[in-house]
Amino acid sequence: MAIAKRFPIAHAMVFPNGAFLRGYVEPVADFNGEKRADGSRPQQRDKETGLPLWQCTVIDGDDDANRKDIGVNVKFAAEVQPVPPKNTSPLPWTPVEFTGLTALPWIDDSGPRPRLSWSFRASGMVAPGQDRTDAKPPTAKAAA
Repeated sequence: MAIAKRFPIAHAMVFPNGAFLRGYVEPVADFNGEKRADGSRPQQRDKETGLPLWQCTVIDGDDDANRKDIGVNVKFAAEVQPVPPKNTSPLPWTPVEFTGLTALPWIDDSGPRPRLSWSFRASGMVAPGQDRTDAKPPTAKAAA
């Protein structure tokens, strides 16, 4: 098959009515890793690049989205914590657009009925309408 597991997708296809950052960009905890002496978990690393993983929760601006699809997690594989654009809107959430966005479909069988879900990864985020380039996700193995 010619389609890779994770495929590039335009921000506007995933969030046609906008995406709004809720909260902060945070490290992804590695629950398979050994706990540290203080009880915390190490940060998860991307299996392909070796880079640390970060995540944020965004609110999907689609009025027709059901309650399970309103809050969407987007992950980043980056050496340093991604910085969101400054919120210049009157909203309590920061409007964002993702660059280098990719999607991975998976089956969520945690409920009474299995359903198709999506895992999203981005290389960066910018303010909507900001001049941007759709940077490709990191591919080189980073020094771990």
